[in-house]
Amino acid sequence: MSAAFDTPITRSGDVVVGPFREPRQMLAEQEYDGHTSVHDEATADKLGLRGAPIEGPTHFSQFDPLAVEIWGQEWFERGCISSHFENMVIEGEQVQATVTRTGPNAARGNAVKSTGESVLSASLTLGDEPTELDQRLAAMQAKDPGALYIVDRLQVGWKSAVEATSMPFGESNGNLYPFSLADKCRLITESSPWYVPGEPSPWGRAVVPTEMLSVLTEKGGLHLPVRGPSVGLFIDLEVKRHAPVFVGEQYTVTHELVCVGQSKRVESYWTRSELRSTAGALVATVLLHQGVFKASYADYPTESV
Repeated sequence: MSAAFDTPITRSGDVVVGPFREPRQMLAEQEYDGHTSVHDEATADKLGLRGAPIEGPTHFSQFDPLAVEIWGQEWFERGCISSHFENMVIEGEQVQATVTRTGPNAARGNAVKSTGESVLSASLTLGDEPTELDQRLAAMQAKDPGALYIVDRLQVGWKSAVEATSMPFGESNGNLYPFSLADKCRLITESSPWYVPGEPSPWGRAVVPTEMLSVLTEKGGLHLPVRGPSVGLFIDLEVKRHAPVFVGEQYTVTHELVCVGQSKRVESYWTRSELRSTAGALVATVLLHQGVFKASYADYPTESV
């Protein structure tokens, strides 16, 4: 255990293992573009899923104490988790995270269910080390996306206007994330005083948990012309800190569309978001690959599904 977490950790050489946890669902009431999301039970059932999946970033919290065990507070100052989500998790299922250090500033992570089914694979790094999604994004950028029917109006290279954002401890994060950081801290798999204002931390103030950094950058929505109604999900997510990200601090965020593509079941797009201090210093970047279920869009050509 560390001063930051009371998580029981097993360590053998370069391998650090956390306990099995049951992550909680917090997006059952999520709404975007005027309709519910894949995290709603009825919507998930219509798509043929066996239940409403837990939001992918939730699993990042199980890696935080393992990364702190390896790198200490530096994890919250310049750490990066870069993840490919492999299988959905339904509330009540148990998940365990493991991190294997591969170098001074690099490690491999994976999360599995108690059944042995893989949940995600990831790289964990400090600084500018190569990441899991460096390779995945480059591979998709090298492919012809083919005929698109849902994300066809998206233009690679599009950039958003500068927007203000922050994460006060007790305020809801809006329709996309209808809960507060205080709500999250009550249900988070790995609690820490470092997340709570007024509690001790190395920086003298609370930091935003890794799983909430994508919420901080995405809470205002991207307002991209994705055709709908249609239902999406996260496929890949990378969260990289360049400095600690503080609870209640005012930041600005910008977004850039960097790739579009498709697979058998989804059309998808990649966005890179930059979080900056009000003075303009880069604080964090979030690289997100979102898929949209072809079967969720009523006007999708039947022969292409």
